[in-house]
Amino acid sequence: MTFDFWAILSEWPLLLKGVAWTLGLTAIATVIGMALGIGCAWARAWGPGWLRWVVGTYVELIRNTPFIVQLFFIFFGLPAAGVKLTPEVASIIAMVLNLGAYATEIIRAGVEATPKGQIEAAASLALTRAQTFLRVVLPPAMKKVWPAMVSQIIIVMLGSAVCGQISVEELSYAANLIQSRNFRAFEAFIVATAIYLLLAVGARRLFNWAGPRFFGR
Repeated sequence: MTFDFWAILSEWPLLLKGVAWTLGLTAIATVIGMALGIGCAWARAWGPGWLRWVVGTYVELIRNTPFIVQLFFIFFGLPAAGVKLTPEVASIIAMVLNLGAYATEIIRAGVEATPKGQIEAAASLALTRAQTFLRVVLPPAMKKVWPAMVSQIIIVMLGSAVCGQISVEELSYAANLIQSRNFRAFEAFIVATAIYLLLAVGARRLFNWAGPRFFGR
């Protein structure tokens, strides 16, 4: 058996486009998903009972179903209800909902670990509940849970490979397209695996570097 990796690497424009889509989907899902996670973490920790129930149902639903089922439901199921989405929009929604659910529990753990003395001190300074959460509770909570948050973001990035199943032109889609042209499946997915590894390592280092600087040392 002979290997021909050049047959794959010569298709670098497709691979580059796939990497760009993978990073783009991940970036959008990270920003919106973390915002959703912060809001839902507040709801579960400090919100009224009915809101806790709603958010809890959402979190359990997402965390206990496969990502591919969520993606297929959004892309193939919602049109039955009259909601038609492009593959890219469906992928972003699925990734945001998935990351948001896991981020909710990760961030909630940090929020609930906040010493009561800090919250009482904020109340003594006449800070509102929103100010207390955003300025006193959230920054140290995010700092505590940031390594777990980074790991979840990487998992979501790698999970974006499933989005190729609905024709989003991310990295796994590009690899599959290349191997369908030259029948070099082994080499194509070895190259894709290596690229995913580099992306994961690079993203983890970037987030680990940026997190402490954003949330404070």
